[in-house]
Amino acid sequence: MTRTEAALRRGKTSGTPVVLPFVCGGYLGPGVTEQMLVSLGALGCPAIEVGIPFSDPIADGPVIAAAMHSALNPSVSNGIAPATPERIFEEVSRARSKTTAALVAMVSYSIVTRIGEGAFVRAAANAGFDGLIVPDLPLEESGSLRSLAAQAACSLSLLLAPTTPAVRATEIAHACSGFVYLLARTGVTGAASRADTPAGEKIGSKGTAETELDLATRVSALRRSTALPIACGFGISNREDVQRVLEHCDAAIVGSALVRTMGEAASAGHDPVEAGTRFVRGLMA
Repeated sequence: MTRTEAALRRGKTSGTPVVLPFVCGGYLGPGVTEQMLVSLGALGCPAIEVGIPFSDPIADGPVIAAAMHSALNPSVSNGIAPATPERIFEEVSRARSKTTAALVAMVSYSIVTRIGEGAFVRAAANAGFDGLIVPDLPLEESGSLRSLAAQAACSLSLLLAPTTPAVRATEIAHACSGFVYLLARTGVTGAASRADTPAGEKIGSKGTAETELDLATRVSALRRSTALPIACGFGISNREDVQRVLEHCDAAIVGSALVRTMGEAASAGHDPVEAGTRFVRGLMA
């Protein structure tokens, strides 16, 4: 059992709603990522995602995409260096000894191949990462990276879309370790329209009750295929969303809403770490 899976299983039995937050690495300046990981771990989040900034994040909506672009292209006048995988690894390494939360890198396969699969996995594991999520890695091309991750005692999670056929969903679930990442809806991350979120009146053309039934059906089918924890993300932005997701899944992934909260706090001259931690605490209430 990987550290990621073990952490999520402990979280499931803790009696506290399991929220898996997403932090954009390098966003809002040096040190913020490290502080956020430590703060969220102290809050009781069993696992935390750290996004490695990428110039063309295909699965991310405008909020996370803007945060990544900001991290990659900071203002020259403030002397902040662009966020690179190496700098994210440094912050994770400093946070590692200060938190027991499992730390999972969400990274584009383009970054992995640019650095080299073996080199990237070794660097991530040495920095203190416990797992990887590679949203744009096709199942058919995942064998070598899965093997390298297993050798480094890292989990590797692939994404499952609502439109994934049952047979392929089973194949993807079997290829995952740590947990299965289930998308609550199609599209990109974020909740720009409440009509597209689990707590909205509709998801696409379906009403909430039908959507919840659909999620329950999908999760039930997955449970027959895998014993791994199932975490659900995309469009989860408030406590009601978290409650609905956790009726069926083991963890609720919250990304865009947290990134937006931190960005708005920083723009207003407030502490983004304090604001982000307060936001996640509210989701877990």
